[in-house]
Amino acid sequence: MFILETGGIVILRVISGSAKGTKLITLEGMSTRPTTDRVKENLFNIIAPYIADSTVLDLFAGSGSLGIEALSRGALSVVFSDQSEKSAEIIIKNLENTRFLEKSEVFLGEAQLILKKLSHQGKKFDIIFLDPPYKNEIVPKILHDLEINCVLEDRTLIVAETDIADELPNEIGTLIVSKIQKYGKTKLTFYKRVLGFHGSITP
Repeated sequence: MFILETGGIVILRVISGSAKGTKLITLEGMSTRPTTDRVKENLFNIIAPYIADSTVLDLFAGSGSLGIEALSRGALSVVFSDQSEKSAEIIIKNLENTRFLEKSEVFLGEAQLILKKLSHQGKKFDIIFLDPPYKNEIVPKILHDLEINCVLEDRTLIVAETDIADELPNEIGTLIVSKIQKYGKTKLTFYKRVLGFHGSITP
């Protein structure tokens, strides 16, 4: 696991692809919990067939580690979003270091407001990463907002990283759980979109 800690600063590295080995900096604290390399590597092994030329949304981006890993492995573009100004600054610095700035957009603000903005811009995404602070129970609400803001492609894949104890819905709107993976205290829940399915979502 490539995680170094120095005075509260956690240094990660891109695991694979064109930027393999490049250091990524994140600020670890109460609201920032970087995805470990073990979890990240397993996540990307699972979604590997979907990455090439995909459009990606990294909604609670933190350091931008997940979105940058996707770019390194061949994603076409990534939108990064975080409500922390410090995180946004770190994301931009990491994008500069990995030379992915031209393939990226960075938004500062609350997730729900950013989704509305992206919807107004007509943006849609093939892959969406949801990695909010643990135990804030926001993921079901965000899944609902992703649906009503029409930012999903026909075959969007969503990956939610949560605490292992968090309960997520098996289905919401056109989204259905396709896979769950557990790593220590971390749980990855994979949602696929099934058009024609009508679940529990309300306008």
